[in-house]
Amino acid sequence: MAVIADRCPDIKVTVVDLNEERISAWNHHDLSCLPVYEPGLDAVVGRARSRNLHFTTEVNQAIAEADMIFLSVNTPTKTRGVGAGQASDLRWIEASARQVAAAANGHTIVVEKSTLPVRTAEAVKAILAAAQGDTGGSKTFSVLSNPEFLAEGTAIADLESPDRVLIGGEDAAAIEALAAVYGHWVPAERILRTNLWSSELSKLTANAFLAQRISSINAIASLCEATGADVREVARAIGTDSRIGPKFLQAGPGYGGSCFQKDILNLVYLCRHYGLEEAASYWESVVTLNTWQQQRIARLVVNSLFGTVSGKRIAVLGFAFKADTNDTREAPAIRICRDLIEEGAQLAIVDPKVEAGQMARDLEKAPVTPDQARMGIPLGGEGTWTHEASPLEAARGADAVLILTEWKDYRQLDWQALHAVMRRPAWLFDARAVADPVAARASGLNVWRVGEG
Repeated sequence: MAVIADRCPDIKVTVVDLNEERISAWNHHDLSCLPVYEPGLDAVVGRARSRNLHFTTEVNQAIAEADMIFLSVNTPTKTRGVGAGQASDLRWIEASARQVAAAANGHTIVVEKSTLPVRTAEAVKAILAAAQGDTGGSKTFSVLSNPEFLAEGTAIADLESPDRVLIGGEDAAAIEALAAVYGHWVPAERILRTNLWSSELSKLTANAFLAQRISSINAIASLCEATGADVREVARAIGTDSRIGPKFLQAGPGYGGSCFQKDILNLVYLCRHYGLEEAASYWESVVTLNTWQQQRIARLVVNSLFGTVSGKRIAVLGFAFKADTNDTREAPAIRICRDLIEEGAQLAIVDPKVEAGQMARDLEKAPVTPDQARMGIPLGGEGTWTHEASPLEAARGADAVLILTEWKDYRQLDWQALHAVMRRPAWLFDARAVADPVAARASGLNVWRVGEG
Protein backbone atom coordinates (compact mmCIF):
# COMPACT_ATOMS: atom_id res chain seq x y z
CA MET A 1 0.00 0.00 0.00
CA ALA A 2 2.89 2.34 0.71
CA VAL A 3 4.36 1.73 -2.75
CA ILE A 4 0.97 2.23 -4.42
CA ALA A 5 0.57 5.54 -2.56
CA ASP A 6 4.12 6.55 -3.49
CA ARG A 7 3.65 5.75 -7.20
CA CYS A 8 0.05 7.00 -7.45
CA PRO A 9 -0.09 10.39 -5.69
CA ASP A 10 -3.60 10.98 -7.06
CA ILE A 11 -4.99 7.95 -5.20
CA LYS A 12 -5.87 8.15 -1.51
CA VAL A 13 -4.62 5.04 0.29
CA THR A 14 -5.84 4.29 3.81
CA VAL A 15 -4.43 1.37 5.81
CA VAL A 16 -6.73 0.25 8.65
CA ASP A 17 -6.14 -2.07 11.58
CA LEU A 18 -7.92 -2.84 14.84
CA ASN A 19 -4.57 -2.77 16.65
CA GLU A 20 -4.18 0.78 17.98
CA GLU A 21 -0.57 0.23 19.04
CA ARG A 22 0.41 -0.85 15.55
CA ILE A 23 -1.37 2.05 13.86
CA SER A 24 0.33 4.46 16.30
CA ALA A 25 3.68 2.99 15.30
CA TRP A 26 2.89 3.50 11.59
CA ASN A 27 2.01 7.12 12.38
CA HIS A 28 5.06 7.73 14.58
CA HIS A 29 7.10 10.77 13.56
CA ASP A 30 10.30 8.73 13.88
CA LEU A 31 10.38 6.47 10.81
CA SER A 32 12.79 4.11 12.59
CA CYS A 33 9.85 3.11 14.82
CA LEU A 34 7.81 1.49 12.03
CA PRO A 35 6.50 -1.90 13.23
CA VAL A 36 7.93 -3.75 10.22
CA TYR A 37 11.60 -3.64 9.26
CA GLU A 38 12.08 -3.71 5.51
CA PRO A 39 14.97 -1.99 3.71
CA GLY A 40 13.71 1.16 1.98
CA LEU A 41 10.22 1.06 3.52
CA ASP A 42 10.86 4.02 5.82
CA ALA A 43 11.73 6.24 2.86
CA VAL A 44 8.61 5.21 0.92
CA VAL A 45 6.34 5.78 3.93
CA GLY A 46 8.07 9.08 4.63
CA ARG A 47 7.33 10.38 1.14
CA ALA A 48 3.66 9.36 1.03
CA ARG A 49 2.44 9.54 4.63
CA SER A 50 0.12 12.47 5.35
CA ARG A 51 0.02 13.24 1.63
CA ASN A 52 -2.06 10.34 0.32
CA LEU A 53 -1.06 7.49 2.66
CA HIS A 54 -2.96 7.32 5.94
CA PHE A 55 -3.08 4.89 8.86
CA THR A 56 -6.16 4.68 11.08
CA THR A 57 -8.27 2.46 13.34
CA GLU A 58 -11.47 3.96 11.92
CA VAL A 59 -12.18 0.84 9.89
CA ASN A 60 -15.85 1.34 9.03
CA GLN A 61 -15.34 4.94 7.92
CA ALA A 62 -12.49 3.94 5.62
CA ILE A 63 -14.57 1.10 4.14
CA ALA A 64 -17.49 3.44 3.49
CA GLU A 65 -15.24 5.90 1.64
CA ALA A 66 -13.35 3.31 -0.41
CA ASP A 67 -13.82 2.44 -4.08
CA MET A 68 -11.41 -0.48 -3.77
CA ILE A 69 -10.61 -2.55 -0.66
CA PHE A 70 -7.64 -4.89 -0.27
CA LEU A 71 -8.14 -7.75 2.19
CA SER A 72 -4.66 -8.28 3.64
CA VAL A 73 -5.28 -10.12 6.90
CA ASN A 74 -3.48 -13.11 8.34
CA THR A 75 -4.38 -16.61 7.08
CA PRO A 76 -2.41 -18.98 9.35
CA THR A 77 -2.58 -22.75 9.32
CA LYS A 78 -5.44 -24.13 11.40
CA THR A 79 -4.40 -25.56 14.77
CA ARG A 80 -7.64 -27.41 15.54
CA GLY A 81 -10.71 -28.86 13.87
CA VAL A 82 -11.10 -30.10 10.31
CA GLY A 83 -7.84 -29.72 8.40
CA ALA A 84 -5.80 -28.88 11.50
CA GLY A 85 -2.10 -28.61 10.68
CA GLN A 86 -2.67 -28.10 6.94
CA ALA A 87 -5.76 -26.07 6.00
CA SER A 88 -5.76 -22.27 6.22
CA ASP A 89 -7.68 -20.59 9.03
CA LEU A 90 -10.00 -18.21 7.21
CA ARG A 91 -11.80 -16.66 10.18
CA TRP A 92 -10.23 -13.23 9.64
CA ILE A 93 -10.96 -13.23 5.92
CA GLU A 94 -14.61 -14.02 6.66
CA ALA A 95 -14.78 -11.39 9.42
CA SER A 96 -13.24 -8.80 7.08
CA ALA A 97 -15.67 -9.68 4.29
CA ARG A 98 -18.61 -9.32 6.65
CA GLN A 99 -17.35 -5.95 7.86
CA VAL A 100 -16.93 -4.76 4.28
CA ALA A 101 -20.44 -5.99 3.45
CA ALA A 102 -21.89 -4.05 6.37
CA ALA A 103 -19.98 -0.78 5.98
CA ALA A 104 -19.47 -0.34 2.21
CA ASN A 105 -21.36 2.19 0.12
CA GLY A 106 -22.18 2.10 -3.59
CA HIS A 107 -20.02 -0.10 -5.81
CA THR A 108 -16.88 -1.55 -4.17
CA ILE A 109 -14.11 -3.66 -5.68
CA VAL A 110 -12.85 -6.17 -3.09
CA VAL A 111 -9.35 -7.50 -3.72
CA GLU A 112 -7.91 -10.60 -2.07
CA LYS A 113 -4.28 -9.88 -1.17
CA SER A 114 -3.87 -12.53 1.53
CA THR A 115 -2.56 -15.89 0.32
CA LEU A 116 -5.72 -17.98 0.20
CA PRO A 117 -6.75 -21.51 -0.72
CA VAL A 118 -8.36 -22.01 -4.09
CA ARG A 119 -12.04 -20.99 -4.26
CA THR A 120 -11.94 -18.81 -1.14
CA ALA A 121 -13.31 -16.06 -3.39
CA GLU A 122 -16.55 -18.03 -3.52
CA ALA A 123 -17.04 -17.52 0.22
CA VAL A 124 -16.19 -13.82 -0.03
CA LYS A 125 -18.56 -13.41 -2.98
CA ALA A 126 -21.37 -15.20 -1.14
CA ILE A 127 -21.07 -12.92 1.89
CA LEU A 128 -21.00 -9.78 -0.27
CA ALA A 129 -23.85 -11.01 -2.47
CA ALA A 130 -26.04 -11.49 0.60
CA ALA A 131 -25.40 -7.90 1.63
CA GLN A 132 -26.06 -6.72 -1.91
CA GLY A 133 -29.43 -8.51 -1.90
CA ASP A 134 -30.40 -7.19 1.53
CA THR A 135 -29.92 -3.60 0.34
CA GLY A 136 -31.90 -4.03 -2.86
CA GLY A 137 -28.83 -3.38 -4.96
CA SER A 138 -27.79 -0.08 -3.38
CA LYS A 139 -24.52 -1.86 -2.57
CA THR A 140 -22.72 -3.78 -5.30
CA PHE A 141 -19.42 -5.68 -5.24
CA SER A 142 -16.80 -7.17 -7.53
CA VAL A 143 -14.24 -9.64 -6.19
CA LEU A 144 -10.69 -9.89 -7.54
CA SER A 145 -7.65 -11.99 -6.61
CA ASN A 146 -4.34 -10.11 -6.65
CA PRO A 147 -1.73 -12.26 -4.87
CA GLU A 148 1.59 -10.75 -3.84
CA PHE A 149 4.90 -12.26 -5.00
CA LEU A 150 7.33 -10.01 -3.12
CA ALA A 151 10.10 -11.38 -0.90
CA GLU A 152 10.93 -9.99 2.51
CA GLY A 153 14.23 -8.15 2.46
CA THR A 154 13.75 -7.07 -1.17
CA ALA A 155 10.05 -6.19 -0.99
CA ILE A 156 10.33 -2.57 -2.11
CA ALA A 157 12.39 -3.44 -5.19
CA ASP A 158 10.08 -6.39 -5.92
CA LEU A 159 7.08 -4.05 -5.85
CA GLU A 160 8.67 -1.24 -7.80
CA SER A 161 9.89 -3.57 -10.56
CA PRO A 162 7.79 -6.75 -10.37
CA ASP A 163 8.27 -9.81 -12.58
CA ARG A 164 4.49 -9.79 -13.00
CA VAL A 165 1.29 -8.49 -11.45
CA LEU A 166 -1.44 -11.11 -11.40
CA ILE A 167 -5.11 -10.10 -11.39
CA GLY A 168 -7.81 -12.75 -11.39
CA GLY A 169 -11.51 -12.04 -11.70
CA GLU A 170 -14.72 -12.25 -13.71
CA ASP A 171 -15.68 -8.56 -13.89
CA ALA A 172 -13.68 -7.05 -16.75
CA ALA A 173 -14.28 -3.47 -15.60
CA ALA A 174 -13.01 -4.26 -12.09
CA ILE A 175 -9.94 -6.00 -13.50
CA GLU A 176 -9.10 -3.00 -15.64
CA ALA A 177 -9.64 -0.62 -12.71
CA LEU A 178 -7.01 -2.48 -10.66
CA ALA A 179 -4.73 -2.85 -13.69
CA ALA A 180 -4.90 0.95 -14.12
CA VAL A 181 -3.56 1.40 -10.57
CA TYR A 182 -0.52 -0.78 -11.29
CA GLY A 183 -0.26 0.77 -14.73
CA HIS A 184 1.09 3.95 -13.13
CA TRP A 185 4.49 2.25 -12.99
CA VAL A 186 4.28 -1.39 -14.16
CA PRO A 187 4.66 -2.11 -17.92
CA ALA A 188 1.44 -3.36 -19.47
CA GLU A 189 2.97 -6.65 -20.61
CA ARG A 190 3.75 -7.55 -16.98
CA ILE A 191 0.13 -7.24 -15.83
CA LEU A 192 -1.39 -10.70 -16.26
CA ARG A 193 -5.13 -11.37 -16.22
CA THR A 194 -6.60 -14.76 -15.27
CA ASN A 195 -9.78 -16.20 -13.81
CA LEU A 196 -10.20 -16.09 -10.02
CA TRP A 197 -9.25 -19.70 -9.42
CA SER A 198 -6.08 -19.64 -11.51
CA SER A 199 -4.93 -16.52 -9.67
CA GLU A 200 -5.48 -18.06 -6.23
CA LEU A 201 -3.73 -21.30 -7.20
CA SER A 202 -0.81 -19.48 -8.86
CA LYS A 203 0.29 -18.00 -5.54
CA LEU A 204 0.27 -21.36 -3.74
CA THR A 205 2.06 -22.98 -6.66
CA ALA A 206 4.77 -20.32 -6.91
CA ASN A 207 5.64 -20.69 -3.22
CA ALA A 208 5.52 -24.48 -3.44
CA PHE A 209 7.95 -24.51 -6.37
CA LEU A 210 10.37 -22.15 -4.61
CA ALA A 211 10.27 -24.19 -1.39
CA GLN A 212 10.76 -27.36 -3.43
CA ARG A 213 14.03 -25.98 -4.82
CA ILE A 214 15.28 -25.22 -1.30
CA SER A 215 14.44 -28.72 -0.04
CA SER A 216 16.01 -30.23 -3.16
CA ILE A 217 19.33 -28.42 -2.80
CA ASN A 218 19.43 -29.22 0.94
CA ALA A 219 18.95 -32.91 0.13
CA ILE A 220 21.91 -32.67 -2.24
CA ALA A 221 23.90 -30.75 0.41
CA SER A 222 23.62 -33.70 2.79
CA LEU A 223 24.87 -36.01 0.05
CA CYS A 224 27.78 -33.63 -0.67
CA GLU A 225 28.82 -33.72 2.98
CA ALA A 226 28.81 -37.52 2.90
CA THR A 227 30.75 -37.89 -0.37
CA GLY A 228 33.26 -35.02 -0.27
CA ALA A 229 31.56 -32.85 -2.88
CA ASP A 230 30.76 -29.15 -2.40
CA VAL A 231 27.13 -28.16 -2.84
CA ARG A 232 28.09 -24.66 -3.99
CA GLU A 233 30.04 -26.13 -6.89
CA VAL A 234 27.16 -28.44 -7.71
CA ALA A 235 24.68 -25.55 -7.54
CA ARG A 236 26.85 -23.42 -9.82
CA ALA A 237 27.13 -26.26 -12.32
CA ILE A 238 23.40 -26.97 -12.50
CA GLY A 239 22.44 -23.30 -12.22
CA THR A 240 24.17 -22.48 -15.51
CA ASP A 241 21.59 -24.69 -17.23
CA SER A 242 19.07 -22.21 -18.63
CA ARG A 243 16.27 -24.67 -17.92
CA ILE A 244 17.11 -24.63 -14.19
CA GLY A 245 18.67 -21.23 -13.44
CA PRO A 246 20.74 -20.20 -10.39
CA LYS A 247 18.10 -18.83 -8.01
CA PHE A 248 17.01 -20.59 -4.81
CA LEU A 249 19.93 -23.02 -4.98
CA GLN A 250 21.65 -21.86 -1.79
CA ALA A 251 21.90 -24.68 0.74
CA GLY A 252 21.11 -23.74 4.31
CA PRO A 253 19.03 -24.59 7.37
CA GLY A 254 15.81 -24.70 5.37
CA TYR A 255 13.14 -22.22 4.40
CA GLY A 256 11.11 -20.13 6.81
CA GLY A 257 8.79 -17.13 6.66
CA SER A 258 5.06 -16.70 6.71
CA CYS A 259 4.26 -18.29 3.34
CA PHE A 260 6.20 -21.36 2.26
CA GLN A 261 5.24 -23.85 4.97
CA LYS A 262 1.65 -22.59 5.22
CA ASP A 263 1.07 -22.58 1.48
CA ILE A 264 2.54 -26.04 0.85
CA LEU A 265 0.47 -27.54 3.68
CA ASN A 266 -2.57 -25.82 2.20
CA LEU A 267 -1.73 -27.35 -1.18
CA VAL A 268 -1.41 -30.76 0.49
CA TYR A 269 -4.82 -30.31 2.12
CA LEU A 270 -6.43 -29.28 -1.17
CA CYS A 271 -4.93 -32.24 -3.03
CA ARG A 272 -6.25 -34.66 -0.40
CA HIS A 273 -9.64 -32.91 -0.41
CA TYR A 274 -9.93 -33.66 -4.13
CA GLY A 275 -8.67 -37.24 -3.73
CA LEU A 276 -5.21 -36.63 -5.21
CA GLU A 277 -3.24 -38.60 -2.60
CA GLU A 278 -0.06 -39.03 -4.67
CA ALA A 279 0.12 -35.30 -5.40
CA ALA A 280 -0.49 -34.56 -1.71
CA SER A 281 2.30 -36.92 -0.62
CA TYR A 282 4.70 -35.36 -3.10
CA TRP A 283 4.22 -31.85 -1.77
CA GLU A 284 4.18 -33.06 1.83
CA SER A 285 7.67 -34.50 1.32
CA VAL A 286 8.98 -30.96 0.66
CA VAL A 287 7.91 -29.98 4.18
CA THR A 288 9.22 -33.23 5.68
CA LEU A 289 12.67 -32.68 4.20
CA ASN A 290 12.77 -29.08 5.42
CA THR A 291 12.09 -30.21 8.99
CA TRP A 292 14.65 -33.01 8.64
CA GLN A 293 17.34 -30.53 7.55
CA GLN A 294 16.85 -28.46 10.70
CA GLN A 295 16.87 -31.52 12.94
CA ARG A 296 19.97 -32.78 11.12
CA ILE A 297 21.87 -29.57 11.86
CA ALA A 298 20.97 -29.72 15.56
CA ARG A 299 22.10 -33.37 15.74
CA LEU A 300 25.33 -32.53 13.94
CA VAL A 301 26.16 -29.86 16.52
CA VAL A 302 25.51 -32.31 19.36
CA ASN A 303 27.53 -35.12 17.79
CA SER A 304 30.48 -32.83 17.00
CA LEU A 305 30.66 -31.61 20.59
CA PHE A 306 31.48 -35.08 21.91
CA GLY A 307 27.87 -36.27 21.79
CA THR A 308 26.50 -33.84 24.35
CA VAL A 309 25.76 -30.11 24.65
CA SER A 310 24.45 -30.30 28.20
CA GLY A 311 25.75 -27.28 30.10
CA LYS A 312 27.71 -26.05 27.07
CA ARG A 313 27.42 -22.49 25.78
CA ILE A 314 26.64 -22.14 22.07
CA ALA A 315 26.62 -18.74 20.36
CA VAL A 316 23.74 -18.51 17.87
CA LEU A 317 24.19 -15.79 15.27
CA GLY A 318 20.90 -14.85 13.64
CA PHE A 319 17.30 -15.61 14.56
CA ALA A 320 15.25 -14.02 11.74
CA PHE A 321 14.20 -16.47 9.03
CA LYS A 322 16.38 -14.57 6.52
CA ALA A 323 18.58 -11.49 6.41
CA ASP A 324 17.17 -7.96 6.10
CA THR A 325 13.96 -8.67 7.99
CA ASN A 326 12.85 -8.90 11.62
CA ASP A 327 10.33 -11.60 10.73
CA THR A 328 10.79 -14.86 12.65
CA ARG A 329 7.73 -16.76 11.44
CA GLU A 330 8.72 -20.40 10.83
CA ALA A 331 12.39 -19.38 11.16
CA PRO A 332 14.77 -22.37 11.02
CA ALA A 333 16.45 -20.96 14.14
CA ILE A 334 13.34 -21.71 16.20
CA ARG A 335 13.37 -25.49 15.70
CA ILE A 336 17.17 -25.74 15.85
CA CYS A 337 17.37 -23.70 19.07
CA ARG A 338 14.52 -25.63 20.66
CA ASP A 339 16.26 -28.93 19.86
CA LEU A 340 19.53 -27.70 21.38
CA ILE A 341 17.78 -26.36 24.49
CA GLU A 342 16.06 -29.73 24.83
CA GLU A 343 19.54 -31.28 24.83
CA GLY A 344 20.53 -29.00 27.74
CA ALA A 345 22.49 -26.38 25.80
CA GLN A 346 23.02 -22.85 27.06
CA LEU A 347 22.36 -20.68 24.01
CA ALA A 348 23.61 -17.12 23.60
CA ILE A 349 21.51 -15.65 20.79
CA VAL A 350 22.19 -12.44 18.88
CA ASP A 351 20.31 -10.89 15.95
CA PRO A 352 20.60 -7.27 14.73
CA LYS A 353 16.83 -6.83 14.23
CA VAL A 354 14.95 -9.41 16.33
CA GLU A 355 14.15 -8.36 19.87
CA ALA A 356 14.48 -10.63 22.90
CA GLY A 357 10.74 -10.55 23.51
CA GLN A 358 10.06 -12.04 20.09
CA MET A 359 12.67 -14.74 20.67
CA ALA A 360 10.99 -15.63 23.98
CA ARG A 361 7.61 -15.97 22.29
CA ASP A 362 9.02 -18.16 19.53
CA LEU A 363 11.01 -20.39 21.88
CA GLU A 364 8.16 -20.44 24.41
CA LYS A 365 10.76 -19.95 27.09
CA ALA A 366 11.91 -16.90 29.05
CA PRO A 367 15.60 -15.97 28.80
CA VAL A 368 18.08 -15.88 31.63
CA THR A 369 20.16 -12.74 32.04
CA PRO A 370 23.66 -12.60 30.53
CA ASP A 371 25.11 -12.56 34.08
CA GLN A 372 23.16 -15.69 35.01
CA ALA A 373 24.27 -17.35 31.79
CA ARG A 374 27.92 -16.63 32.50
CA MET A 375 27.58 -18.32 35.91
CA GLY A 376 26.87 -21.52 34.01
CA ILE A 377 24.44 -24.33 34.68
CA PRO A 378 25.09 -27.77 36.16
CA LEU A 379 25.82 -30.67 33.82
CA GLY A 380 22.54 -32.40 33.05
CA GLY A 381 20.66 -29.24 33.92
CA GLU A 382 17.85 -27.65 31.94
CA GLY A 383 18.75 -25.88 28.72
CA THR A 384 18.58 -22.08 28.76
CA TRP A 385 19.03 -19.13 26.44
CA THR A 386 20.10 -15.54 26.76
CA HIS A 387 20.00 -12.54 24.47
CA GLU A 388 23.41 -11.02 23.76
CA ALA A 389 24.30 -7.68 22.21
CA SER A 390 27.07 -8.78 19.85
CA PRO A 391 28.71 -11.87 18.35
CA LEU A 392 31.76 -11.30 20.56
CA GLU A 393 29.67 -11.31 23.75
CA ALA A 394 27.74 -14.34 22.55
CA ALA A 395 30.98 -16.23 21.83
CA ARG A 396 32.52 -15.50 25.24
CA GLY A 397 33.05 -18.89 26.92
CA ALA A 398 31.23 -20.74 24.13
CA ASP A 399 32.16 -24.13 22.74
CA ALA A 400 30.71 -23.30 19.34
CA VAL A 401 29.36 -20.54 17.09
CA LEU A 402 26.33 -21.45 15.00
CA ILE A 403 25.32 -19.14 12.11
CA LEU A 404 21.62 -19.45 11.25
CA THR A 405 20.84 -16.18 9.40
CA GLU A 406 22.89 -14.78 6.51
CA TRP A 407 23.30 -11.23 7.84
CA LYS A 408 26.08 -9.48 5.91
CA ASP A 409 27.91 -8.60 9.14
CA TYR A 410 28.58 -12.31 9.66
CA ARG A 411 30.62 -12.42 6.45
CA GLN A 412 33.36 -10.26 7.98
CA LEU A 413 33.67 -11.40 11.59
CA ASP A 414 37.03 -11.24 13.36
CA TRP A 415 37.55 -14.94 13.95
CA GLN A 416 40.81 -14.44 15.79
CA ALA A 417 39.01 -12.28 18.35
CA LEU A 418 36.08 -14.68 18.63
CA HIS A 419 38.24 -17.76 19.01
CA ALA A 420 40.29 -16.01 21.69
CA VAL A 421 37.27 -15.80 24.04
CA MET A 422 35.91 -19.31 23.34
CA ARG A 423 36.51 -22.57 25.14
CA ARG A 424 38.79 -25.10 23.44
CA PRO A 425 38.33 -27.03 21.24
CA ALA A 426 36.04 -24.53 19.54
CA TRP A 427 33.75 -25.00 16.56
CA LEU A 428 32.11 -22.91 13.86
CA PHE A 429 28.94 -24.41 12.41
CA ASP A 430 28.08 -22.28 9.40
CA ALA A 431 24.59 -23.32 8.31
CA ARG A 432 24.47 -20.47 5.76
CA ALA A 433 28.00 -20.77 4.33
CA VAL A 434 28.54 -17.02 4.70
CA ALA A 435 31.61 -16.90 6.96
CA ASP A 436 35.17 -16.94 5.66
CA PRO A 437 36.20 -20.59 6.23
CA VAL A 438 39.89 -19.92 5.60
CA ALA A 439 40.04 -17.18 8.24
CA ALA A 440 38.00 -19.24 10.69
CA ARG A 441 40.27 -22.29 10.32
CA ALA A 442 43.37 -20.10 10.51
CA SER A 443 42.19 -18.81 13.89
CA GLY A 444 42.14 -22.38 15.22
CA LEU A 445 38.42 -23.15 14.88
CA ASN A 446 37.07 -26.47 13.68
CA VAL A 447 34.72 -25.57 10.81
CA TRP A 448 31.61 -27.23 9.41
CA ARG A 449 29.89 -25.61 6.43
CA VAL A 450 26.58 -26.81 5.07
CA GLY A 451 27.04 -28.94 1.96
CA GLU A 452 30.83 -29.21 2.20
CA GLY A 453 32.39 -32.67 2.44
